[in-house]
Amino acid sequence: MNAIEIRNLCKTFGDKQALAGLNMTVPVGAIYGFIGENGSGKSTTEKIICGLMHPTSGEVKLYGRDYTNADVRASMGVLIEAPGCFPSLSVWNNLMIQATNLGIKDKVDAVRKVLTLVRMEGAAGNKFKNCSLGMRQRIGIAMALLGNPKLLVLDEPINGLDADGMRIMREILTDIAQSGATVLVSSHLLGELEKIATHYGIIRGGKMLVEMTAEELDQSCPTFVAIQTKEMDKAKTILKQKYAKVLTDEEQTCLRVYDAESPEAVVQYLYENDIIVNELKTDKIGLEEYYINLMANKEGK
Repeated sequence: MNAIEIRNLCKTFGDKQALAGLNMTVPVGAIYGFIGENGSGKSTTEKIICGLMHPTSGEVKLYGRDYTNADVRASMGVLIEAPGCFPSLSVWNNLMIQATNLGIKDKVDAVRKVLTLVRMEGAAGNKFKNCSLGMRQRIGIAMALLGNPKLLVLDEPINGLDADGMRIMREILTDIAQSGATVLVSSHLLGELEKIATHYGIIRGGKMLVEMTAEELDQSCPTFVAIQTKEMDKAKTILKQKYAKVLTDEEQTCLRVYDAESPEAVVQYLYENDIIVNELKTDKIGLEEYYINLMANKEGK
């Protein structure tokens, strides 16, 4: 059974088609990185999953049942855009109000539990309006976690955070998944998403371009030999005589040689052509570059 199964999902707003036959599968226990440019249909999909918007057509199932099922709805936690909190109330009181709204019996214990999970125990007495962006994001996740949801839907929880805030957020999302919940998370910060996601879905124009596991992504990302030399232009010209794909990286600091038999072979070939290599390493592209290349290939078709 999957946590989320979407088939042929369509959504139109007047003459605009936001979703055009979207298919999507999120396994139970996954941290599913939902990726796409602005206007691709991510937020629309998330809002439909959460019951905040109705589809024009198509099927959405959560844990094998229709997404409108009351029991399914009760097992979800959601953070889309920003947490709905009272600015002048404390973090603790905001969470207690939410726990009351959800009908949680032992509210004090439940609030303490989620505050510990999001590393906010020491800030429970802070007024919400005095909390930083990173703290507010964690408060929103704490509110979404009340009631022990099986499925958590988070829209851009990492964006806008500093390095330490992103580290804490990664730890929180990993802990949530390890506790048995499924996490659907969207983000434009693909380097951060790559550190935690177990599965990916890349959407464009309201359609799913590709779904893959982290392992499949790793296998799809080519390795390359990166070199630095004092004669970059000359080295690139010579390397192109032997290797089919030789590129200069974005920072213009090194050459990337793809499909090389070994780093040593590249160095030897350059040495034979009177070029000395100053630095050498083997690397591979990551999620961000894979995504950029995928988008570029779709543009060319």
